[in-house]
Formats: sequence, structure tokens, C-alpha cells
Amino acid sequence: MSEKLQKVLARAGHGSRREIEGIIQAGRVSVDGKIATLGDRVEVTKATRIRIDGHVVSVKETEEAVCRVLIYYKPEGELCTRSDPDGRPTVFDRLPKMRDSRWVAVGRLDVNTSGLLLFTTDGELANRLMHPSHEVEREYAVRVFGEVDEDKLKLLTKGVQLDDGPASFCTLKYSGGEGLNQWYNVTLTEGRNREVRRLWEAVGVQVSRLIRVRYGDIPLPKGLPRGGWTEMPLEQLNYLRELVQLPAETTSKLPVERERRRVKANQIRRAVKSHGQAGPARRSAPKRNG
Repeated sequence: MSEKLQKVLARAGHGSRREIEGIIQAGRVSVDGKIATLGDRVEVTKATRIRIDGHVVSVKETEEAVCRVLIYYKPEGELCTRSDPDGRPTVFDRLPKMRDSRWVAVGRLDVNTSGLLLFTTDGELANRLMHPSHEVEREYAVRVFGEVDEDKLKLLTKGVQLDDGPASFCTLKYSGGEGLNQWYNVTLTEGRNREVRRLWEAVGVQVSRLIRVRYGDIPLPKGLPRGGWTEMPLEQLNYLRELVQLPAETTSKLPVERERRRVKANQIRRAVKSHGQAGPARRSAPKRNG
């Protein structure tokens, strides 16, 4: 059950395999007090202590290394960081807690951008999905404010020069609006910082609302509330793994469909029972959201 050290560290979200190989070659990694060398294999147990630059890092036990992926509907106002010194809300605050693993964000969304954000327990999957060489398509719904004409639309698909190089939308489709407020759906295959906003600003148009609605073939689920998450089933998870040439998973932390239906039915029965026991005054009170 041993695995290459760089694979164990990459899966735990400490960098890509290539980055970790460089760290190992530099003598910065130790396993149970012994400096690691490239090619070392390790079987992770509860007693295993892996350090990078002298600091113990968290890794999953080999036999428990099950890949999980969450789809999260990020609201505007949340930061894509694990913690904020000013106490502002982050995308990690609402995620389910885990004892022996951690969630790794697949890319980032600006504080003022909402929509689909993926999290995984497999750092190698996250790093590969984020790497521009895989060209995973992202789709955004964009509300813009300003004059938009055919010349500007052509520029946005042919290419404009940004501070960090030329950029363009892969596709650009008008989707409605009134007056100077128009909605468009655009796609990109890279995740450069604020790229959607900067592209529109380059042609003199401001973005007033931005929502990521799709990542690859994974859409933002209908009915998922802002700030809500849902765990990805094995079929979708393996679609992502296949996109980046990773082997398929055969096990899932999700309950089987029959068990999921039973749990949901029990939740409904409990809700109905609770409602039936409520007094007339309570039943007439308005519902609270959340």
C-alpha cells in the first residue's frame, strides 16, 4: 500500500507533483526524522510524521485516501482564502469539517464574483484542473454596463492585450437585458486573475455582476442556494479525473442511492411530524429562511 512521497503530498494539497519533487530534491522534506530523497515511497499511518521545512504537514492515511469533490455556490462577499486577519467570511467557513483531511479549492473566484466553485480532498486533482495545459472550459454569466457594439464583441473574441499578455473569450453569446445593462454568457479555458472583468474593461465596458455557471461539463446545480454545497457523485468525479488523465475512483463517500432515498424520506417524515405537532399560532407564523 506504499505510494510515492510526492503523490502523497500532492494529494494532500501541498503542491503539484512537479513542485513537490523540487522540494524533495532540495532536501526540504523529511519522513519520520529522515531526510527524504526523490523516489522514496511511504505508507502513511497515524504515526507517520512528514515535515516540510521542519513543519509537520497533514496527509491522509494510505488506505483512507478516497477522492471527494464538493460543488459550492459561492456568494458575493466571501474570500477565497482559509482565513482572513480582518475576520471577513471565507469560502471554507460553510464546508463540512473533516478530521483527517482538508478541502483544497480548485482555483479562485473574486470577492465580488459568485457561482460554482469546486473543492476536493485530492490536491493532485486540484493542481491538474488549475493547470492551463488542460484547458478546462469555464462559463460565466456576465451583466455589463456600457455601450456594446459589434466591433467590441469582435475584439473580445479575437483578442485584446492585457497587462499579462493577450487574452480573448472562447465564445461570447448575448443572453438578454435592457438599455445599457446587458447579459452575456462567455467561456474561457484559463483562470487568470480577474480575466473576465479585465477583458470587458479593456473595451471600455464595466462588469456589474459576474456568476460562474459551469466548470467543464459540470453545471451549477439548479436549486442549490448561495452558500450551499453538494457532494459530487462518482460519475461526475471520474469525469473530472479523466479530463486531467488521473485514474478513476471506484469508491465514494456518498451513500448508495437507496440509502440516500431512505435518509431523504426520513428527513421529510420528521419535518411533517414536527409541523403536525406545532400549535395553530406557530403554523401561521411566516417561515424563516436558512
